[in-house]
Amino acid sequence: MDYTPPPLFNRGPTPFVRLLLCALLSIGLLIADARLDYLDGIRQVVAVVVYPLQRLAGTPASIFDRIGDFFVTQARLRNDNTRLGEQNLQNAAKLRQFEALSAENTHLRDLLTARQKFPAGTLMAEVLYAGRDPFTRRVIIDKGLQDDIKAGQPVIDEIGVIGQITRVYPWLSEVTLITDKDQVVPVQNLRNGLRAVLGGTGNDGELELKFIPLNADFQTGDQLVTSGIDAVYPPGLPVAQVSNVERNAAYLFARITCKPLAGVSSHAQVLVVNWENKVPERPQPAEKSTGGKRRRGS
Repeated sequence: MDYTPPPLFNRGPTPFVRLLLCALLSIGLLIADARLDYLDGIRQVVAVVVYPLQRLAGTPASIFDRIGDFFVTQARLRNDNTRLGEQNLQNAAKLRQFEALSAENTHLRDLLTARQKFPAGTLMAEVLYAGRDPFTRRVIIDKGLQDDIKAGQPVIDEIGVIGQITRVYPWLSEVTLITDKDQVVPVQNLRNGLRAVLGGTGNDGELELKFIPLNADFQTGDQLVTSGIDAVYPPGLPVAQVSNVERNAAYLFARITCKPLAGVSSHAQVLVVNWENKVPERPQPAEKSTGGKRRRGS
């Protein structure tokens, strides 16, 4: 019995034959898939099996991209937050400026309307600064002798009386406010016509009626206007409103406090009224007769 050793190298089909077989198999599969759709199920199974491997292979790149996006987003958010904060501050400043300009514009329109009430004319002035003495209530305006300002002229706003000119300089003037403790204004009660003298207390928001008897008819809420008897203020200008009335039998006079109606210390523009009341001179007292009595029969 002959024994033949196995060959050293297995010999199969040649590479060309293998290539040809693979090509024919591929063409057959393409034709079968295109015509008969035999490979759809196989394709779905392979896709399901391969999908986890695809996700796993793309995980490092995805994690790296997410980390990069996180830091980029954080930096962008910080920059946007800083920019929006600065923009918010700028917009807030512009809003406050707009509100101030709107309030000033409204005040100026009201002043123009108030000027029509005085046929003699008024002069608009701007408040520059307050007086140096903290115990007085005085302001400095930008009109003076060059603008024909005279001491004693009343100063008003669109609501009522603020004060009067007490000192005049070439280009400036000093206005003593009605709240100054040395300032008095003759007033009249609109409800019953009673006249009184209203004086300042040194506080910006408080006035006081001077020397009012206990039985005088003044009530909380009464409106006080200028009476015009002092030849300084035109009659009928609003001055104050009675805020409190105290009557104590232990004192000779009632204590009646009022609050000013005008913006005594809240406006930057005021009106100086060109008003002059020509009061007739007081009559001279009658001269006493120096001749003696006539004698009878002479």
